[in-house]
Order: sequence, then structure tokens, then C-alpha cells
Amino acid sequence: MHSGNEKRSKSFAIFLGLAVILFGFQLKPALADDYPNRVVQLIVPYPPGGGVDTVGRVIAQKLTDALGQQVIVVNRPGAGSVIGVRDGAKATPDGYTLLMLVTGASLPANTGYNLQKDFTPIGLIASIPIVIMANPSVPVKSMTDIVALAKAKPGTLTIGTPPSPTLNYFGAVQFKNMTGIDVTVVTYKGTGPLTNDLLGDHVKLAFNTLPPAIGNIKAGKLRAIAVAAPQRLAAIPDVPTTAESGMPGLDIVQYYGLVAPAGTPKPIIARLNKELRKIVSSEDIKARIIADGGGPVASTPEEYAANIQREEGRWAALIKKLGLVVN
Repeated sequence: MHSGNEKRSKSFAIFLGLAVILFGFQLKPALADDYPNRVVQLIVPYPPGGGVDTVGRVIAQKLTDALGQQVIVVNRPGAGSVIGVRDGAKATPDGYTLLMLVTGASLPANTGYNLQKDFTPIGLIASIPIVIMANPSVPVKSMTDIVALAKAKPGTLTIGTPPSPTLNYFGAVQFKNMTGIDVTVVTYKGTGPLTNDLLGDHVKLAFNTLPPAIGNIKAGKLRAIAVAAPQRLAAIPDVPTTAESGMPGLDIVQYYGLVAPAGTPKPIIARLNKELRKIVSSEDIKARIIADGGGPVASTPEEYAANIQREEGRWAALIKKLGLVVN
């Protein structure tokens, strides 16, 4: 009797194991086909109103239309994006938490995450160069004017940037290092608050992104001095590049992209990449990104992974060269 029971138990166990395996194979495609069946969060690790937030909200709305489920923006600012990026790394890898990633997020030593290991790239969205701008009360119209004024009145000029580890901040420090000028770098939680203080003349200059400032530049309430990129921007074609302004090497271009926590199923990543590439390649979004001072960049997940590795490596090397401590 015992022998028969044991045989039946073993047979049932084998049957159950095969059923689980077969069910699992059927379940994975079903889950991918069913995705998404509820709200998707898009973490933006910066305050509302800034350049990353502006682009993030446009992408969230377009993904909502494409996926048939609401994609909501959740702002989690702090520590120059580190807090929001850390939250993204710790999220459940099921495709229901995505992150807007910007170049520079892995540069501090103790972030609590590793971009290469803790995230799966989905795709690039845009390249956004830094624009050096001034309040009109400051008598400068060129980069050489800024250097001359800073040398004539050392210690009096202020340059506003978002905090480390943003490229805005590192670019401002690089500018100080290149020119040897004595200016004070003042950090803000994001480009939205920075733009407000620049408008209020509480800070004189800014290494800013264009989206939160372009309306005020065109209205004459702010003055764009130079674009820290290899080419001029179509949105402000009369503003020279930093190289044209006598500052070759001062190229500060951020890349915006979409990532998911490591371990997110490949079919979900493939679906999101397919939709994101359609969105970024659409005429209305390309026009929107260009109007906001950026360049549309559609990519595969593999191309975005290579971009992250290249850009983070480049800026890490510059930080080491400048002897900066990034906490």
C-alpha cells in the first residue's frame, strides 16, 4: 500500500511540476500581451516646471495614448536627482514604474545604485544642451563679457545651476576652471526655481536648460549668451555656441531617456521601446523638442546603454581631472 501511494505521490508531483512549467511558459507571453492593465508611474527626479519635467509630461501623455492606460508623472526631486533615481532602482521590475534618466545621475560616489546593473534602458528621447543666460540687468552680451566683468569685479558675480550631480553644475565649475574667474556658484533644486530667481535678479547668470526659460528669452526678460553644444539651436538661432564664443571644449549636452528597473521582462521593454521610438520620431514631438531647444534622439535599448556608459564615463573623467569631490 505504501509503495502504491508513493508512486501516485511521485506521479502527481511530476504532473504538477510539468503543469507549472507549461503554465509559466504560457503566462509570460500572456502577461506581456496584457501589459499594461493598470496605471504606470513615470518618476521624474526633479521638481515640477523644469526641463526634465516638461519633457517627461509630454512623453507620459503620449505613452498614455499609445498604451491605453494612464501614465502619470511622479516628481521625486532631491540631491540633484539621486533620490528619485534611487527610488526607481528599488521599484518592482514589472513595467509599472519607469524613470526619466538624465546624464550625470551616477557620478556621485554613494548613490545607492549602479546605472549599469540596476536599470534596463528603454530608449533615448532627446539631447538637451545647456544654455548660458543672464538677467538683462547684467551688462554682458558674450562669454568674453562675462569673463571681463568677473575679472573686473572678482567675487561679485553669481552663477545659478541645479545641484551636483547635474551637468549644469559641473559645466559651471568647468567654466570657472577654464577661465580662472572668481564667481560664486549657487545651486537650486531644479531649473524651474533657478529660472524664477534669474528672472527676479536674485542670481545674475545661469547654466540652464532652455525649456523653462525660452518664453522669457523671446520676451526679452532673460538674455541667452551662448549654447554649450557643437551646433546652434534652431529655437534660438542667433545665439552662438560656446566654441564660437571663444570657449572650445565647453560642451555640456544632457541626454534624456527612459529606463526601467533591472529585471523588467524583455517583452515589456520591447513594447515600451517600440512605442517610445514612434513617439520621438513623430513630427509633433520632434517639433516640440526642437522648439524647446533640444534634439530628438530615437534609439534602441542597446544604443541607449552605450550612450549611458559613454557619457557617464566622459563626465567622471572630467570630474577627476578637475579634482572635484561629488557627494
